Amino acid sequence: MLSLSPSLSYLLYGPPCDMRKSFDALCGLVRNELGRDPLSGEVFIFLSKRRTHIKLLCWEGDGFGLYYKRLEKGSFELPAAVSGTEALSITAARLQLILAGISLANIKYRPRYQQKTVDPCG
Repeated sequence: MLSLSPSLSYLLYGPPCDMRKSFDALCGLVRNELGRDPLSGEVFIFLSKRRTHIKLLCWEGDGFGLYYKRLEKGSFELPAAVSGTEALSITAARLQLILAGISLANIKYRPRYQQKTVDPCG
């Protein structure tokens, strides 16, 4: 069962990805294209060209985990800010909406308290 934790970092890879890629090839994309360490514990998200397939890659401490989903109808919606070869950081909640097929364009977030961080050096 897939569990998405708000404590993890989720990075959506911008360009379409060949879904035939497995662990090693996806790790190569993470290292070479994104300049990130696949062993960092971040969750890396890859979508196919038609956005009907999605893969999530994550280091789980003793090996890589790979979640793969193929839609029989419809497509996954990308956040509006995805472009080029950059990765877009998204929240676990937004990823759950993408996986559930909920439109991201009409989401309205209600105000919530956010604790301000204090810089001890300044």
